[in-house]
Amino acid sequence: MSTPDQRLAELGITLPQPMPAVANYVPFVISGNQLFVSGQVSVEDGEIIRGRLGENMSLESGQAAARACGINLIAQVKAALGDLSRLARVVKLGGFVNAHPDFVEIPQVINGCSDLMVDVFGDAGRHARSAVACPVLPVGVAVEVDGVFEIAP
Repeated sequence: MSTPDQRLAELGITLPQPMPAVANYVPFVISGNQLFVSGQVSVEDGEIIRGRLGENMSLESGQAAARACGINLIAQVKAALGDLSRLARVVKLGGFVNAHPDFVEIPQVINGCSDLMVDVFGDAGRHARSAVACPVLPVGVAVEVDGVFEIAP
């Protein structure tokens, strides 16, 4: 069985530098055997993915934005733990989608992040989740996802 780092390489993913906090919070907190990662926004290759689903963004573009959030979440996990093999399980993701009031495919957008977690961590990547539409997100990003992770003993 391959490691999460090997799976990232197989998927052609290079983790970016973890994004620093932009307000009065920290990027992650470890409490006991749990890692809480603050919301990661849709940024890819240093470019902010802005837009509103159902208005000026397609479902596929939203899924790509959610995947970018997932990559940024994994980068924070690696920064927190030093080694992705220390992750025992993805416990819960909270997904927020900048969406037009008529756009209802919110869960399908967040699948862009959820699918990535399973691709990278296998069964340990299967998680509980919420997916919520928002009228606006910080700096107009399309998607934001936060996460709770279990650390291996």
